[in-house]
Amino acid sequence: MAIYVSGSLAFDRIMTFDGNFQDHVLMDKLHTLSVSFMVDNMNELRGGCAGNIAYTLAMLEEKPLIVASAGRDFAGYAAALEEMGLSTEGIRRDADIFTALCYITTDRNNNQITGFYPGAMTLPASYDFPHLDPAKDWAIVSPGNLEDMRRLPRFFREKGVRYIYDPGQQLPVLSADDLLDAITGSYACVTNDYEISMVCKTTGKTEEELLQLTGWLVTTLGAKGQRIRNAQGVDVHIPAIPCGEVKDPTGAGDSHRSGLLKGLSRGLSMPEAAKVGAVSACYAIEQLGTQAHHFTYAEFRRRYEEAFGPLPAELA
Repeated sequence: MAIYVSGSLAFDRIMTFDGNFQDHVLMDKLHTLSVSFMVDNMNELRGGCAGNIAYTLAMLEEKPLIVASAGRDFAGYAAALEEMGLSTEGIRRDADIFTALCYITTDRNNNQITGFYPGAMTLPASYDFPHLDPAKDWAIVSPGNLEDMRRLPRFFREKGVRYIYDPGQQLPVLSADDLLDAITGSYACVTNDYEISMVCKTTGKTEEELLQLTGWLVTTLGAKGQRIRNAQGVDVHIPAIPCGEVKDPTGAGDSHRSGLLKGLSRGLSMPEAAKVGAVSACYAIEQLGTQAHHFTYAEFRRRYEEAFGPLPAELA
């Protein structure tokens, strides 16, 4: 059994400015804006949706295969993945371009200025999936290269591989045809509540109509938990579990997808797998950065059982 995780790989450079951006902007000079901020702290963190999902899956004792593109500065990231026991054979490496890079500067009032360089994310992955087993394998198509987000749902559907579609941050540039084609035949379409509204607006479909195209709609609701629905009338609310200090919600969605895939690949129903997602999401929230959380499977089990009772036998 294999879990294929397609999407982005990126570095996040997170900086803090000990002041307020607005104090340095002259409103009557916006047409000639030129500002510079002296930052007092900078951290470079590994990120990208595919990397984040694979990272948490590794802590859940899975060995997913990342299908993505990276650049000439990826050696350290690759070493970190390999140290976790993850293969890099599905990652396209280009020697002439940098890995995607996100610059985020946050001021004292939590206002942010962000610059994103897509770099190698502009290149489609070149992996040819030589070992597909449709009876056992799972896949997720998460935000990343647009060509991959259009091509891979069709590929997995034609091969009979169950896949989750997560359009996420690429929603503004995906067309109605792109979305409808990818959602049709997917095992699940997973979004947050704002994103599902965007999907409906772009496609002209209601959520009830989308339920006729996919096996499940999974809608995360932040601190309010998740809503799990299918066309057969299942409509379940899974609560969020108590977390410690909330340091950074970025990456919680990716960690949630990791839990979903863990549960589904081990034979759980979608509502039961969503509980695994609720627990894994909490770890990401409690740390700054999308790949800064750590836990053992024994710790995960204790946390799951505190929230939902005995761990399902399929996960023991």
